[in-house]
Amino acid sequence: MLVAAAGCGGTRSDGPPATNDVGPSSTPADAGDPVVVAGAALYTKYCALCHGPAGAGYAADNAPSLVSRTFLESADDGFLARSIELGRPGTAMAAYGKDLRGPLGDGDIKAIVAFLRAKGDVATPIAAPAPLPGDPNRGKELYTTLCETCHGNPAQRQNAVHLANPTFLALASDGFLRYAIVFGRPGTPMEAFANRLDGNQVADVIAYVRSWSQPARPETPPPPAPAPDGPVVINPRGKNPSFTARDNRFVPSAQIAAALAKKQRLVIIDARPPSDFVREHIPGSISVPHYDTSSLDRVPRDAVVIAYCACPHHASGVVVDELLKRGHTKAYVLDEGILHWHRQGFPIVAADGSVPPAPPPHSAHDHAHHGHQH
Repeated sequence: MLVAAAGCGGTRSDGPPATNDVGPSSTPADAGDPVVVAGAALYTKYCALCHGPAGAGYAADNAPSLVSRTFLESADDGFLARSIELGRPGTAMAAYGKDLRGPLGDGDIKAIVAFLRAKGDVATPIAAPAPLPGDPNRGKELYTTLCETCHGNPAQRQNAVHLANPTFLALASDGFLRYAIVFGRPGTPMEAFANRLDGNQVADVIAYVRSWSQPARPETPPPPAPAPDGPVVINPRGKNPSFTARDNRFVPSAQIAAALAKKQRLVIIDARPPSDFVREHIPGSISVPHYDTSSLDRVPRDAVVIAYCACPHHASGVVVDELLKRGHTKAYVLDEGILHWHRQGFPIVAADGSVPPAPPPHSAHDHAHHGHQH
């Protein structure tokens, strides 16, 4: 989930923010450039599932547009690359950098960035000035009135980018935030506020959003990678569970948690990148990323299989469809996804420091407390 909001600079005044810092970008890379071609292939394999084949976003879990002109004008290559590398912990956006057990090296990430710039026709970002210091107390009222319905708050995310995400706040500059607020994201629900907020007000909103920032955590190595030849079937001597699946495809978390508690025979597949798997996963699950399903051959066809992801249905749906193609008849999707599972307190194997993610929209009634395994 790469995105956010924008802001305003210059002398504090009561007038609307200046917009004359928008200038033409330099000529984008040729779509036939070998780096861009390589980036297009990598994007299709790893990113298109959520951000859409053309990068326009909203294919899964409200993943934003990555080719919106105002986004690419305000996001420098470092922001784009680090967002791909680190992801957005606690959301459906996984970390794709190899150092975090993701599939992409530095060259791969640079190629994807080059592809996005070519696709969006913006070769280089505009050096937008950052806003002057604002007042978070004044910004809180503005944010609550104008922004919270879409962007949520630290305790509750909504459908648009969760601005309170610590990794997002660590990577996004004030100039980036300013630019998105002022100019919006044309072609998306994010409107431009240039004619609704003056420069002072934009600075105040940014100061309030910035107040959610958290101290940087020391860099720690990721947990050990999962053993590729570990057991596939959970409770191999147990009885097969009988699930009530919505549309004969989606099984609620509570039913799966009950099957585990009863020690029933089950295969559970984590369809996310391994970087997410090592951060947290359901006990006994195996890692089969949606973009590489070759290891599904080891899943017995007589087993009941559950696949999960954070989308919450898209990546897991790819794996389930692949199982059905291979002749499996009892393959299902965990209906609400791993983030809901974690919030509900169902059993989880989690790396140190892992915390339940912020609730999604309309989840105020989430409840139940079960065991955590750290």
